[in-house]
Amino acid sequence: MLWFSFFVVLLKIEFEYDYGIIVKVIDMRVVISAGGSGGHIYPALSIINKIEEKEPNSEFLYIGTHNRMEKDIIPNYNIPFETIEIYGFDRKKITKNIKTIKCFFKSIKKCKKLIRDFNPDVVIGVGGYVTGPVLYSAHKLGYKTFIHEQNSFPGKANNFLSKFADKIAVSFKSSIKYFPEYKTVFTGNPCSENALKVEPAKKSEFNLSEDKKLVLFVMGSLGSSKINDFLIKTMTLFNNKKYEILFVTGRASYDDVIKNKFPSNVHVVPYIENMTRIMKKTDVIVSRAGASTLSEIIALKVPSILIPSPYVAENHQYKNAMDLINKNAALMIEEKDLKGDILIRTIDNLIDNEDELKDMKKNLESLSTLNSATKIYNELKCLVDRK
Repeated sequence: MLWFSFFVVLLKIEFEYDYGIIVKVIDMRVVISAGGSGGHIYPALSIINKIEEKEPNSEFLYIGTHNRMEKDIIPNYNIPFETIEIYGFDRKKITKNIKTIKCFFKSIKKCKKLIRDFNPDVVIGVGGYVTGPVLYSAHKLGYKTFIHEQNSFPGKANNFLSKFADKIAVSFKSSIKYFPEYKTVFTGNPCSENALKVEPAKKSEFNLSEDKKLVLFVMGSLGSSKINDFLIKTMTLFNNKKYEILFVTGRASYDDVIKNKFPSNVHVVPYIENMTRIMKKTDVIVSRAGASTLSEIIALKVPSILIPSPYVAENHQYKNAMDLINKNAALMIEEKDLKGDILIRTIDNLIDNEDELKDMKKNLESLSTLNSATKIYNELKCLVDRK
């Protein structure tokens, strides 16, 4: 039995010869896919970080689209990265879907080769249409598959892949009903655990005062030109307020926004790497209702005024926001109601109401799942170890 155990160990180690023998023990081998927006990409990175924390010698292959955010973000983390050409279905221009279908089948062929060559222990999908051919190919090849749904209402990709996934993790308890119950587990969003570990920023980094309250305006990783236009028109109303505003425009809009004149208490930046650093110093955040942002709001207990994007599939940001609204853990203004001074009145009423801020933080705490990434790792470990 001792010799047999030794033989099994030898099968799990990789020898490299360079001035002698270096033994490298390979832990988990993971193919992971997510794309399109930070709401999918950053949870994927949080999962990778947790696996590396638990099993430092794990190896990864990230499969993303050739023309979306992940192609610029993932290589910066020194994660092996491969692309496929894939597009979402267009409901308005039906003829464009002919190309989409062709790319889907072409991508399946490429994904099968990539997955066979890498030979992972598990293949993980964290949202976005890029995950469709990746997880479908893995299932057809007989590999273990795992998907994570960030939103309260599942996206088309995860809805499709739910039939082929061995395990499904969700961020909201309300979304369990959309998936087969026997293989679905509530874990929360892995970004929440990362958010707690981040060192808070110094306000001086953004030319902000330590002794003044801060209102953070941020409209997701891609920004929102429509909201930016509204804010530009109304920013003069924030003049002489006791609080300061940090207005994150999004990189694409910054050059146009910064041409305008703003009150001295309004500070404008294009983007903040690792937004949770400044969220830890924020008194009120005005934000879209993307799943990852909400997970960080919940984890850090930041009072919020949510403006859900009405342009996303199945209006899922509104549904995300309602999970907080129903618990009195946030306020909401729909974009169609964003007129006149409604936003400034809502901010003023909230930021000086200490009792409401305290209640909101308490209600956010009741929603928190602080070890989401660890829960996901444990589910992956059980899946990989399953005989």
